[in-house]
Amino acid sequence: MIEEEKRNLSVTHGLWTLTVRELKKWYKAPVILLLSIIQPIFWIGLFGKAMNLGNIFTGTSFNIPGVNIPKQVIDQIGLAILKQTFGTTDYFSYLAAGMLSFIVLFTSMQSGMSIVWDRRLGVLDRLLTTPVPRGNIILGKVLNSVIRSLVQATIVLAVATVLGMTFAPNINALDFLGVYAALFLMSFGLSSLFLMLALRATSWESQMAIMNLLNLPLLFTSNAFYPIKSMPSWLKPVAYVNPLTYSNGVARGLLLGIPTNLTVDFLYLGLFALILSSIGIILSWKYLSS
Repeated sequence: MIEEEKRNLSVTHGLWTLTVRELKKWYKAPVILLLSIIQPIFWIGLFGKAMNLGNIFTGTSFNIPGVNIPKQVIDQIGLAILKQTFGTTDYFSYLAAGMLSFIVLFTSMQSGMSIVWDRRLGVLDRLLTTPVPRGNIILGKVLNSVIRSLVQATIVLAVATVLGMTFAPNINALDFLGVYAALFLMSFGLSSLFLMLALRATSWESQMAIMNLLNLPLLFTSNAFYPIKSMPSWLKPVAYVNPLTYSNGVARGLLLGIPTNLTVDFLYLGLFALILSSIGIILSWKYLSS
């Protein structure tokens, strides 16, 4: 029994300490903390409202010479188009649900930068001399990224609600927990991915180049802005392997009531997080050296 407890202790030894260390860089730096809070407010307040396609369909008057179409008829047609295309007549709500994954993506991408700076400042070398398992060095940074991502997603959701996001009539607390579970899994997998890409990086420029290369493709090949059925045929297979597609499906299914297969969504996200975090731990033993 004692030996088993020692083995269990060694597996998680130092994990929470490393996570708290990473979090302190965030919440003890007033500028970074303030910017991380303001950023999602800008995204949903400016970007979200600016791309509100609902106004195009229902807030426009058409003046066609010789044709008199009542505005009420145009609005009804517009609402029918929105409903058929997006599964809801409120495009802002559709976009706001997708922006939860959007902000989690951008926050998770920054996880790799921390290990680059730890290597350059010599912190990583000191960590490797401690009895902390190398895998926990990676997991600590992943958990830090996950927590930050969920905090920013909460800000996005709160601001979106103030700006007019509408929820499904029968929504309950379990639905919100389900959304957070999906965002947790996606952030866990994405953070592991970007940390893997940074394991051998020695310059922040190379890591920034990787981030800039992957951020917009991951965003625009998902269903963040438009449903997959509206995409060209060559793009649909890419969207179906993009983890953002499945986290967006969970968010819209639980928050807005748009039909989705929650079992498939959670299964994909769970495998995505498990596989990438496992690979990250394995690679940490191979590539992290003192």
